[in-house]
Amino acid sequence: MEKIVAKILEGQRITREEALTLWQEASFFDLGFLARETRFRLHPERVVTYIVDRNINYTNICISGCKFCAYYRSPETEGGFVLSKEELFRKIEETLSLGGVQILLQGGLNPDLPFSFYLEMLKDIKERFPEIHIHGFSPPEIIHFTRISGKNIEEVLKDLIAAGLNSIPGGGAEILVDRVRQKISPHKCSADEWLEVMRVAHRLGLKTTATMMFGHIETVEERIEHLARLRDLQDETGGFTAFIPWPFQPGNTELKTPKVLPVEYLKMLALSRIFLDNIKNIQASWVTQGPKVAQVALEFGANDFGSTMIEENVVAAAGVSHRLSIEEIERLIKDAGYTPRRRKMDYSLI
Repeated sequence: MEKIVAKILEGQRITREEALTLWQEASFFDLGFLARETRFRLHPERVVTYIVDRNINYTNICISGCKFCAYYRSPETEGGFVLSKEELFRKIEETLSLGGVQILLQGGLNPDLPFSFYLEMLKDIKERFPEIHIHGFSPPEIIHFTRISGKNIEEVLKDLIAAGLNSIPGGGAEILVDRVRQKISPHKCSADEWLEVMRVAHRLGLKTTATMMFGHIETVEERIEHLARLRDLQDETGGFTAFIPWPFQPGNTELKTPKVLPVEYLKMLALSRIFLDNIKNIQASWVTQGPKVAQVALEFGANDFGSTMIEENVVAAAGVSHRLSIEEIERLIKDAGYTPRRRKMDYSLI
């Protein structure tokens, strides 16, 4: 432990084995201290960033069958929708009126929508709202587009970029270990496919984020494997702008696992900050943990408060609903002893 702590304080990279030792042997407060030291080495200023944006789900119809999702509807069940163009535009107009600079555009793997639907949606948005940043289509959606279009990943991404896509969210990563993915999301892309989408996106100049949904059937070793695969790809491409770990929310889902408590969330956040030495920004998940735990997360390695999330549906479908305005986010950051600053997706300040 002393050797590992010394390496971290000197800014040296730790191995997977050392990460596991930290998880098993370091105290809660020691992990927080080491993550905080790492955070301030990367971000010496007492600034915490956030973005004003909105999650827009263009459809909830999905053939992925993820056991952790309470939001989707299979094609043959009631309650499925495809957002109309009028409703999409209304949501974007409202986002802009509230100071938003970005939309997070994601949806289910809908078997009835052709690839042209997504290209037309992007073009229509950019034609009417050229100033909005479209952060859209996570890797499982991109892989779905390759299957329905017959094109490869690069061809699909080039088409999406030409139509107006600006960056890609890191959703659909769950745990980047196929043993886990085959059990909780059997019809979703593999870990290698998820990483390849990000690799190609980075090569084409798209910035992306990365996520991890933990606290279901995975082991701690598999969580560390997930982090290691992200770190390896970041060494190769440098295209990830941020990492967002968040705990699985079991409400209304097929996976009836115990809910992750805040202490475990903060430990995982801290370990992520220490291990991912080449991903500069770590987001606190107030959406799943609530505002008070998110404030504590700022002392456990997080330097970003995420999004105002003018709209959020997927986590809410699992029975967890937190809402924060711009004013509330700024107050929470200030009360925690930091200076709030608005940002864009690439972490440039506004």
